Amino acid sequence: MKPDQRIETLLAIMAKLRDPSGGCPWDREQDFASIAPYTIEEAYEVADAIQRGDMPALKDELGDLLLQVVYHSQMADEIDAFRFGDVVYAITDKMVRRHPHVFGDAEVESAAAQTGAWEAQKHQERAKAGRASALDGVALALPGLTRAQKLQARAARVGFDWPAFEPTADKVREELAELSAAVAANERQERLHEEVGDLLFALVNVARKLEVDPEAALRDANAKFERRFHSIETALAERGKTPDQSSLEEMDALWDRAKRSEPGR
Repeated sequence: MKPDQRIETLLAIMAKLRDPSGGCPWDREQDFASIAPYTIEEAYEVADAIQRGDMPALKDELGDLLLQVVYHSQMADEIDAFRFGDVVYAITDKMVRRHPHVFGDAEVESAAAQTGAWEAQKHQERAKAGRASALDGVALALPGLTRAQKLQARAARVGFDWPAFEPTADKVREELAELSAAVAANERQERLHEEVGDLLFALVNVARKLEVDPEAALRDANAKFERRFHSIETALAERGKTPDQSSLEEMDALWDRAKRSEPGR
């Protein structure tokens, strides 16, 4: 089968891969649960290509992500749950329904107003689906920081939120004190686990108040750590040493040097 730009060709390829007679043994063995981790991984690779500004890579990664949609749709078709066309119809209907200012007579004055209208529409849809809680529908599979932010934002929409930044900062200090007390008391690992979670949740609330994406902020912090640690390794290599042959004081001094050398420092 030759490649082309039609979605029908991709659907046919996926059907052939899953064909019990002559298909791919690996593809035939997969199910929704086994493919789900690949779906999540491909979404992250799309985000990575965007962050790097790599358009050729983004094209390829979007193709990989599209394959995941086709894969799940094929498996659903095999059990008569739904087909790819049903997926397309569902998202088309949703986009039209949630944009009445574009496809209907409603008027929206700003992007912020549209966000509010979008959330109101989602709330109505959840209510019709029998989801009573304001927190219903926040996916369990989301990264922890992102899910915490979404849970907090949902609660804030119904008034469960501090009105300003300072109380959120106070909560971080409170949680840090509780963690320190647990460490000093030599508490069980389960208690430390809980206290660290509370501290991270409080930090996400600070980020939300400052309109900072905690997941993106942590990714950037990871990149910064890698960059500075690589600088330490390079500097030590020039001295004929490796990190495990150096003292913490020596590496800390090189860290500070790397920090000062960065733009804006």
